[in-house]
Amino acid sequence: MAAEYKILIADAPWSIEPEREIFGELGAEIVVAETKTEAELLSFAPQVDGILTDRQSITDAIIAVAQKCKAIARYGVGFDNVALDAATAAGIVVTNVPAYCIDEVTDHAMALLLACARKIPLFHKHINSWNRDVGPPMRRIRGQTLGVIGFGRIGQAIAPKAQAFGLEVIVFDQYLTSEAIQAHGAVKVELPELLAKSDFISVHTPLTPETQNLIGEAELRQMKPNAYLINTARGGIIDTVALYKALNEGWIAGAGQDVLPQEPAPPDEPLLTLENVILTPHVAFLSEESTYDAQKSAASEAARVLTGQMPESVVNPEVLDSPALRAKALAKR
Repeated sequence: MAAEYKILIADAPWSIEPEREIFGELGAEIVVAETKTEAELLSFAPQVDGILTDRQSITDAIIAVAQKCKAIARYGVGFDNVALDAATAAGIVVTNVPAYCIDEVTDHAMALLLACARKIPLFHKHINSWNRDVGPPMRRIRGQTLGVIGFGRIGQAIAPKAQAFGLEVIVFDQYLTSEAIQAHGAVKVELPELLAKSDFISVHTPLTPETQNLIGEAELRQMKPNAYLINTARGGIIDTVALYKALNEGWIAGAGQDVLPQEPAPPDEPLLTLENVILTPHVAFLSEESTYDAQKSAASEAARVLTGQMPESVVNPEVLDSPALRAKALAKR
């Protein structure tokens, strides 16, 4: 007996037991990409009803041949690796997991902030010489200012953690009112004011055409010379060529970056040569609990779409009324 649905997992660096449990209830067959190449995904795409992806790109070409597909579920918050316009035009519902890894990302951002402020990696490097006179002067964290760029779920969650260390929090977010931000004990400002006033800046905005290279040379030159720039969002939000120049020439004191425009970082990445930057390999989201949450939520969202239920987090809601999606639903009957 043929399976009722066929699900493609484009990349799964983990056990897929949560997916098997959820899709097993639908009588669905799961196929897992092995080589994770576009050619392999293109070979699977025409047969599948749903696609789950972590970091694998679901391109225009893949969507063009995925004629039966009704759902693309992203394991996480961002969805810049999915060709959203093509999916919408094809009548494919794209979902994400917006409440995913909030604790992990904000913990990681604070860890980078504290490691920069207290010069932990630098002192570790010089421990054999017992040299305390390395790097910029250290200042007490309490009473300093954290500027948060993007005040969604993660931006809002970092505010109380920063405030617990005595940091004043100011926020740049184009979509929230001053009153909404004040409800979190923070103050709304425009980007130039945030750059000029902040001792630490933490980036928590999605990567969109509007936020690509949001922080470039002009913005870095507006920052304090003793300021630190933390990014746990997306690498493309910061112009890393300008960031290298700022760090190398001392426009700012340092940076903590969990993300880069190109991942993995190439061996000749200039930021790797600097002492005043802390780099981690895009792991801010990671814990056993967050991985399980992402798997269960993404699979559940795809299952809702396939069974005609309303998904909880649709990133292209206009598709729900599209003739293309209705045609796929009718064809399945």
